[in-house]
Amino acid sequence: MAEKKKDRNRTVDPAALEVLAKTEGNGVESCFDRYLNMQPQCNYGNTGICCTICIQGPCRITKKASKGICGATGYTIVARNLVRHVLGGTSAHSDHGLHTTLVLKEIADGHEGDYGITDSAKLKAVAERMDIATEGRSDKEVLKDLVDLALQEFSRIDGQESLWIEKTVVPERLEKFKDCNIMPYSVHRTIAESMAQTHMGMDADPVNLVFQALKAALCDYLGMHIATDLSDILFGTPTPVVSEANMGVLEEKMVNIALHGHNPVLSEMVVKAARSMTDEAKAAGAEGIKCMGICCTGNEVLMRQGVPVLTNFSSQELAIMTGAVDAMVVDIQCIMPGIQAVSECYHTKIITTMPSVKIPSSHYVDFDEAHAMEKAQDIVRIAIAAYKERKPEKVSIPQFKNKVVAGFSLEAISDLLSAINPDTPIKVITDAIDSGELAGVALFAGCNNLKVIHDDSHSTIAKELAKNNVLLVATGCAAGTFAKFGLMNGDAVEQYAGDGLKAFMNRLNEANKDKMTEKLPLIFHMGSCVDNTRCYDLVTELAKQWNVDTPKVPFVASAPEAMSEKAVSIGSWCVTLGMPVHVGVVPPIPGSPLVDGIALQIAQDVYGGYFMWEEDPQEAAKKLMAALNERTWKMKVHKMAQEKYETDTISATW
Repeated sequence: MAEKKKDRNRTVDPAALEVLAKTEGNGVESCFDRYLNMQPQCNYGNTGICCTICIQGPCRITKKASKGICGATGYTIVARNLVRHVLGGTSAHSDHGLHTTLVLKEIADGHEGDYGITDSAKLKAVAERMDIATEGRSDKEVLKDLVDLALQEFSRIDGQESLWIEKTVVPERLEKFKDCNIMPYSVHRTIAESMAQTHMGMDADPVNLVFQALKAALCDYLGMHIATDLSDILFGTPTPVVSEANMGVLEEKMVNIALHGHNPVLSEMVVKAARSMTDEAKAAGAEGIKCMGICCTGNEVLMRQGVPVLTNFSSQELAIMTGAVDAMVVDIQCIMPGIQAVSECYHTKIITTMPSVKIPSSHYVDFDEAHAMEKAQDIVRIAIAAYKERKPEKVSIPQFKNKVVAGFSLEAISDLLSAINPDTPIKVITDAIDSGELAGVALFAGCNNLKVIHDDSHSTIAKELAKNNVLLVATGCAAGTFAKFGLMNGDAVEQYAGDGLKAFMNRLNEANKDKMTEKLPLIFHMGSCVDNTRCYDLVTELAKQWNVDTPKVPFVASAPEAMSEKAVSIGSWCVTLGMPVHVGVVPPIPGSPLVDGIALQIAQDVYGGYFMWEEDPQEAAKKLMAALNERTWKMKVHKMAQEKYETDTISATW
């Protein structure tokens, strides 16, 4: 019997499907091919019961062997693996935050170079939140104190627990963290103690290990919040911008530079350099230079510079396969090593820029913040030279793109709300939920994962929640999906929003008509993966307005295509901070019913937040709606009790 042909078209993105169709059989391999080649994947790894922590193994838990060679049970193995997944994500986000902090330290020390303080108001706002004096002091004086505090948040050994966490959550969450002994001193100490705790022969208690994972996850939140706060100071707090998304943003007569990764310290400078080098591009025969983004670097420059979105994680290689990308400039995180092999079949130059991210055979430009513009110009010149090597017969640009309205920092959202209620902007949302106009708020985050169909779950769940009047916000590659699919513009509100959500958005549009050139989108783009803390700041503001702890707020999160360790760490702190969190790809923990039960059930008893595993997007939407409906119902009951008995709503605990 002939073997059934496997389908590599695991995407609903029309641009990606076109590239896959046109390149079938040409010998160029992408992750869509490698996913099929990897089948069937190891079930021991999938469920988390494979241990490689020591080199007596690998040990896997089976009916025949119920313990590892050292005696570790399945629940110990799964819990240790979970801690290390969280640590991977925490390390990635926190390294990003530390890098940004060190750039600002140079500015505070008087070595500005090509960088400077862009948003003085954000500097003062963050400093005042952290109890740093601003009155009568220069920006550099304030910045120096803020940077010193940020560095302590990374490296403090003992004494003061994290101030950044303390100042960004409601008091009840802080008390919960202390009661559970998961409040960290600093990022680096927690990473070190967690790695030691998971070494062979150390902690075997799954509950203790899970609590340590949550402590590490809070450090992920900490590093991310620092990164976002300081990036806004350095590059500006995002405000609404209009751009485009999907592969149709490529232009045949332009030098096309794809900016890929997560670090705006590099990408902001490359965009600036490219905009000043049009004459050099024209001398090479092009009409100019066009930058576009992939993954979270793309989100960063979209939010602040209006740079269009080219694609998201799973289709990064397919962008090269259009034959129209002259250079792909990468910094950190989510960069497939496979892009180099694909680029060698085309004229595209892969340019790595960070000492911790090198790919064999790629071009390496040692990006140096002290000579940032000079290095950025070197990068752009490599792209211009590559344009002259472009092979016209290999160029095939899918003509799919959609308008995007992005740039919705929490400050930008508050500004929109203040047009209706200038004294208490957040009350516009709480009133809409209290009246039943909105069913709650949902955050879409996370990556792409070919275990499910690329982009399908994101778009399906979002449309279903919008129909049910849920206010939607998004970050990361989830936001990339919505941008590509035309869900981040005003037309999508008319097409997909329920009556309540539509009325809410139209009211905001009318109140802001004098300062908006475009109608507000169906989904608010709040930034990159590291900017998920912006979304939690929104939860905190809602909680303060209702005078409740965050587990009572009708706010849910969904990662329909969770893929990386960063997704595990983000999801873990979201649960710890009180959110119901849907995950569309089951992480490697079901091998231990005990650890799985902690994530799905016991976490709710302790923290108010919990996980929901659900691959089917329609079922996931139902579960998310059920979680929101439960919270809005409880909110009404609590408000009725408060009015009847004249008690404080917050007194009822989880």
